[in-house]
Amino acid sequence: MSGPSSVSHDSGESAAAPPDGAAGDPKAPDQAMIVRAADAETLETASARIRLLADSGATAGALSTQRVELGVGADGATPHLHQISSELLYVLSGSLDVLTGDRVVTCTEGDLLVIPPGMPHAFGATAGHPAELLIVLTPGVERFEYFRHLGRIARGEVAAETLFESQELYDTHFLVSPPWRAARSR
Repeated sequence: MSGPSSVSHDSGESAAAPPDGAAGDPKAPDQAMIVRAADAETLETASARIRLLADSGATAGALSTQRVELGVGADGATPHLHQISSELLYVLSGSLDVLTGDRVVTCTEGDLLVIPPGMPHAFGATAGHPAELLIVLTPGVERFEYFRHLGRIARGEVAAETLFESQELYDTHFLVSPPWRAARSR
């Protein structure tokens, strides 16, 4: 919310708003970026839908964000960590199991989880439940191509091992997590 302390009336200038539906120029931080739902690229697998909302280049490096829908009990991200970015997970609906370090927690609608750089994490819809979440990485890392690569893996076009070649590029470093494996095998 904004109030009198966050609005300046002294400049006498008024900023021209971009045309309806236009995204702000990422090099001009004084403009808002708008991503219309109809314009977001959507990737789908048998158990997930990912809407690519804003990548790092479109936000002047501030963040990258996606909206993810997982089917009942579907796996989301395998155990990994980010060396540079923090990852925010906001549960829009459903129930989500999340690895945070060496423990697994369950988050439900309205819960927010912020994972700092260097912390192992993973997520998947809780058994018997779907989940929908908003993911934000900050500072931003170009990630849209990472999600497209995941789609190629899901379709069998490339081997899963090809992701290991791009861990540095996407700041996504894969690891093994016995607590996550045990939680997801129940």
